[in-house]
Amino acid sequence: MSAFTVSIVLVLTAFAASLHASETAPDGWKFVTIRDETAAKPAVQQNGGSFGLVISGNGQGISDGRWVKRVPLPSSSFVKFTGRYRAADVEMAARNVIASVVWIDEQDKELSHPEFAATSVPADADGWRHVVAVYRVPEKARQAQIELRLRWSANGRVEWRDVKLSAAEPPAPRRAKLATVNHRPRGGKSAQENLDQFAKLIDEAGSNKADIILLPEAITLIGRGANYLGSAEPIPGPSTEFLGKAAKKNNAYVIAGLLERDGKAAYNTSVLIGRDGKLIGKYRKVCLPRAEIDGGLAPGNEYPVFDTDFGRIGMMICWDVSYPEVARELAVAGAEIIFMPIWGGNETLCRARAIENQVPLVISGYDIRSAIYDAAGEPVVQAPSTDTTIIYAEIDLNQPMNWKWHGNWRSRIWLEGPVRKDPAEPIAAAGQAAGAD
Repeated sequence: MSAFTVSIVLVLTAFAASLHASETAPDGWKFVTIRDETAAKPAVQQNGGSFGLVISGNGQGISDGRWVKRVPLPSSSFVKFTGRYRAADVEMAARNVIASVVWIDEQDKELSHPEFAATSVPADADGWRHVVAVYRVPEKARQAQIELRLRWSANGRVEWRDVKLSAAEPPAPRRAKLATVNHRPRGGKSAQENLDQFAKLIDEAGSNKADIILLPEAITLIGRGANYLGSAEPIPGPSTEFLGKAAKKNNAYVIAGLLERDGKAAYNTSVLIGRDGKLIGKYRKVCLPRAEIDGGLAPGNEYPVFDTDFGRIGMMICWDVSYPEVARELAVAGAEIIFMPIWGGNETLCRARAIENQVPLVISGYDIRSAIYDAAGEPVVQAPSTDTTIIYAEIDLNQPMNWKWHGNWRSRIWLEGPVRKDPAEPIAAAGQAAGAD
């Protein structure tokens, strides 16, 4: 057989697979489109005894199509969605590649609030992205419809394999006890005097078994009549060394606002110190008010997140709360809690930053009441005043936040929001992979 004949046979075989896939595919899968005018292109990729479900864009940005399969639910309160996909020429995985579970009741009607698995996950060496999500089965659900979708990607292509829904154990809790300090030093003569005051409060929170302790902004500057540059020091430096000893003594993470000197530059910085007393990382305040700019400080330009033994966290500082971009960038990077040293500010904006990202926000301040806000923006606990106190709350990061009308909205933020370039690190969905093997 000539090479030309082989090519023709391969083309006809692919075409036939595409036609077949537009109606049904192996194992009960069917291809569905909303409108013929916008239909994406389906195909089935056969490899021996296995097969892949393929969707390709139709050359238009409005291209849309999905593979669907109805399955009975196992006799368990939780189910695990698993599958792997490989994609090419997709602009934003979290928005273009959708994997969802639609719950069906005994009247064969769709229950509200489908579940959406996070598809922006790292690829393995062969380019496959392994998607895992664990969900509680609604009481009235009797079946589930798995939907694998490629949409709004003109030239994208995605292939799914090994997709299934199986019984799962309830996700193990991921609890953390949070502590945030309300304290304003006054009349101190040195940075060390301020640190000594905060060390006593760290000890108090540590005696209450706090996992992480948040201190306010610029703790070595406040109440001393000093200026920004005069309070700036290297990080790591004397203050992080002192705070590290307090953290290690109390087996707790400590977050504190400091002024940082780095060569000719100076920054308003928040540091994260581990339970072992070592500096884990820092965040440089991105949004600076005029007083800090005129005081010689420079803005940061990065949004780092850090893994702890209870979850991934991010930090922001005071004036950052006035701008939605900072908290959003931290959420994109997978922050499950955001900690914010703050001087003073608007409590409504604090609530807004939590709500719009569905991420708890913890603040420690001077002219604003320290508080721990949940993912709905509600204060789980709030200092009664700006007087010295420590407040605590225990949270479970594997407990999903479900809204009455929107379901788990955090899982929908990225797939329904504006287009943004896929980040270097994938967007994370808190708790979705909990219980994974």
